[in-house]
Amino acid sequence: MTTDSSTKTVIGHSAADKLLLYGGLPLLGLVLGYFLPRIADWATKLEWVPFQGPLELISRWDGWWVVAICLALGLIGGVLLAAMALEDTLKTTVGNTEVEFLKNQRTTRVPREKVALAFLDGKEIVLQDSRSAELAREKHDELGATARTKIQAAFRAHGYPWSDAGDPHESEFRRWVEDDPDLPPAANAVLKARSKAFDQGDKGKADLRELRLELGKLGFVVRDREKKQYWRPVR
Repeated sequence: MTTDSSTKTVIGHSAADKLLLYGGLPLLGLVLGYFLPRIADWATKLEWVPFQGPLELISRWDGWWVVAICLALGLIGGVLLAAMALEDTLKTTVGNTEVEFLKNQRTTRVPREKVALAFLDGKEIVLQDSRSAELAREKHDELGATARTKIQAAFRAHGYPWSDAGDPHESEFRRWVEDDPDLPPAANAVLKARSKAFDQGDKGKADLRELRLELGKLGFVVRDREKKQYWRPVR
């Protein structure tokens, strides 16, 4: 967690995170690249290992240029993996006028005056307005026992109302079942579409997020637990 001139607090994407990713992964790539011909030679002796053809080709390579190419590929691969990992890590910037969430080149901004309550729901940072509607729900990537303390300290430092007890509307959530009679047809349709998105990889994650927003427009809040959906109405 870092503070920018006492006006903004950044959670995630710290200097330590970047050092670990851009230092550790490229180094690991270099090590794997250096030992790749030896690893390939060892793997060709194991019949159950797939891609025997390419492995045999690599194992027969010899010369300094082979080591140089493998080192270069390992280094490039490590840098690319570090960039992908950093992009997939949530960066939360808490300021006096707004909260900004950045992940996978997608930015969500919530003005301070709209936030009536902030809290943690498991590993998700949740912002609610005065009607109990959710303005944002983002999964953070902070690790360790101090994660909760760091996050709540950031919001409190900038004057956001924080709930240590979590969601004050916890008891209002109900598990969704198909064609729930207590929901209008439009809300049931959105929840049904969300239920099909859980196993669709990255596309499914995007659909889950988009359909959550659609459900919010209908006056309902949804949260997910192990591919099950729980809903409540907005007051």
